Amino acid sequence: MNHRVAPRLRDLTSGDAVRILQITRATGVFREEELAIAEEVFRDCVGAPGPSGGGVPESEPRAYYALGAEVGGELAGWICWGATPCTEGTWDLYWLAVDPGSYRTGVATALVAEMERRLVGKARLVSIDTSGRPDYEPTRRFYEARGYIAVARVPDFYAPGDDQVIFTKQLR
Repeated sequence: MNHRVAPRLRDLTSGDAVRILQITRATGVFREEELAIAEEVFRDCVGAPGPSGGGVPESEPRAYYALGAEVGGELAGWICWGATPCTEGTWDLYWLAVDPGSYRTGVATALVAEMERRLVGKARLVSIDTSGRPDYEPTRRFYEARGYIAVARVPDFYAPGDDQVIFTKQLR
C-alpha cells in the first residue's frame, strides 16, 4: 500500500538525465520515439548538451522548465512545462512522469501544484495533451481530479485507435 509523502521538490540538473529516462521508461506507456523526445526536452530544460552538443546557455530564457520530486533522497518524478508559442498566457504541461513505485503517494500532485504555483501571474491557461488509450485512463482521471477539463478529442491522432485528449485549466 502506498502512503502519501511530502516529496522534496527541486529544479533538475543535467546530472538527473539518466534517472529521468529511467522514470519515464518505467511508466510503460511511452514509445521509444517519445522517450527520445523526453530526453531532448529534458536537456533543453537544464541546458545540457545533447548527443550532438548544443544545450541552452544558463543566461538565456528557456522554452521548457522542469522540476523534480525526491522521496527518500531519490528522484521519484518529474514535470516539464513551457509557454505555448503564439499565444497570450497559455502554457503547456509537456511531460509528467512518476516512478511506478511512487504512484498514489502525492508525488504527481505536488509536481502539478508547484508548476501551477510558479505560473501564477504568467499563465491564464494550462493545456495538456494526452492519449485516449485505455492504459491512459488513470492519467486522465488524475488531471480531472485536479481541475483540468477534457475540452477536445482528436480521433486517431497519435496512431490508429490512439486519440489525443486535450485538457485545459484556467489559472487565476
